[in-house]
Amino acid sequence: MECLYCFLGFLLLAAGLPLDAAKRFHDVLSNERPGYMREHNQLSGWSSDENDWNEKLYPVWKRGDSRWKSSWKGGRVQAVLTSDSPTLVGSTITFAVNLVFPRCQKEDASGNIVYEKNCRNDTGASPDLYVYNWTAWTEDSDWGNDTSEGHHNVFPDGKPFPRPWKKNFVYVFHTLGQYFQKLGQCSVTISISTANVSLGPQIMEVTVYRRHRRAYVPIAKVKDVYVVTDQIPVFVTMSQKNNRNSSDETFLRDLPITFSVLIHDPSHFLNESAIYYKWNFGDNTGLFVSNNHTLNHTYVLNGTFSLNLTVQAEVPGPCPLPSPRPPKTTPPLVTAGDSTLVLREIPDESCHITRYGYFKATITIVEGILEVNIIQVTDVPMPRPQPDNSLVDFVVTCQGSIPTEVCTIISDPSCQITQNPVCDPVAMELGDTCLLTVRRAFSGSGTYCMNLTLGNDASLALTSTLVSINSRDPASLLRTANGILVSLGCLAILVTVIAFLMYKKHKEYKPIENSPGIVIRGKGLNVFLNHAKTLFFPGNQEKDPLLKNQPGIL
Repeated sequence: MECLYCFLGFLLLAAGLPLDAAKRFHDVLSNERPGYMREHNQLSGWSSDENDWNEKLYPVWKRGDSRWKSSWKGGRVQAVLTSDSPTLVGSTITFAVNLVFPRCQKEDASGNIVYEKNCRNDTGASPDLYVYNWTAWTEDSDWGNDTSEGHHNVFPDGKPFPRPWKKNFVYVFHTLGQYFQKLGQCSVTISISTANVSLGPQIMEVTVYRRHRRAYVPIAKVKDVYVVTDQIPVFVTMSQKNNRNSSDETFLRDLPITFSVLIHDPSHFLNESAIYYKWNFGDNTGLFVSNNHTLNHTYVLNGTFSLNLTVQAEVPGPCPLPSPRPPKTTPPLVTAGDSTLVLREIPDESCHITRYGYFKATITIVEGILEVNIIQVTDVPMPRPQPDNSLVDFVVTCQGSIPTEVCTIISDPSCQITQNPVCDPVAMELGDTCLLTVRRAFSGSGTYCMNLTLGNDASLALTSTLVSINSRDPASLLRTANGILVSLGCLAILVTVIAFLMYKKHKEYKPIENSPGIVIRGKGLNVFLNHAKTLFFPGNQEKDPLLKNQPGIL
């Protein structure tokens, strides 16, 4: 009996011996809560976190350990972990880790960490070029020698580095009770299939070590949540012409709204799938089914409407194994040659899995400015020449609700370089008729592009036109006026000379009764002078007393 007690005591002592036993990966990496379910399906290329961790080569520091402060020259390194989550189950999810070095430090093309030129941090400019010159370390040791079998060229679980191993950081990813090790520089990415990943939110943790001679030093730890779902991640963008702010989900009546569906599928898992979009716009117009991810719809009533979209994808996949069925007792089909024909079912290889995605939104429909047009452009007369300022009136009409503001942007003919934006309130006396005149000044001659917008709280309508402004140089105007006056003066002198010559030729006066022929000629002269006056001095001739002369009696 005494021997039995001794044996039991030895067993108890043996059970308490592993005080300094090697740590396992889940002891080093996991932040899981006690009692957390750790049974997961195997991820391809990953290992169980029950494996031993080489703490001698890869020391483990707890949070708050003072050694973290000296793990990197010049400060702390931050690790940023991102993913393309949410992810549809069965597709591939990608994780990326990027290291953020202290100020004025960067990684060069060789993977060494160097100080940036002309950069000063809190301690001033560094006289050294390198923060960590790993190239020199490699030349002084067997680190990068492919023939080396040094014990330090291994991962924390003892697996050797893939050759060539000229990378300076070791990344250890941990999720779902499994880990993955990878060499890299200041950024790395990994991808895993979610076919065997449980639905719901999961945690990815990453620990980063740097080279330190023949060992490694932890420099950063980071974790992030990713989501695996059996519903297609769906987003919808909504846009509309003349809508002032689409982000508030308020749109205009009687104008089409463009709905564009975005499926979050970064791994292109659904590329070979047949996808259908089923729309219900909530305005009693029925159900719309389309295989196009973009659709236009016009609401004709004001109000609030519930938009519902269902996305259906037929994902090609392996066919399930047929369930066993009892054999049928079918008599054999015998031919003349006494051979037997066996009838068998050929499985259908075109199997698929149906996945759905959903989107819901509540949108508000209001009245707005539907259209704006410039129907007339008129120069404004100036009382005196203004070479650098020409006024132009634009008569504008619009359809829909009444605007509260009018804005114009004058730019070059290409409508690219803005020169003069101006906004004015619209008078409340406009009433129910949208007709207004907009006056704008143009500096100098040339061709301008003018954008004109009418707006109110819900809408903003735009139209454009090209405006040509002629030169109004005072010198040019004076030269034109002088030319006109000179021409009129010459014309007056010509008429005077002709009249004088005709008068000299017929200067004798004879009474009508003695010389009727002369009277006729005199009348011819009057007629000539009247025609000349009419030609050069048009006007009302009713005041001419000659028109009152009565014809002579022959």
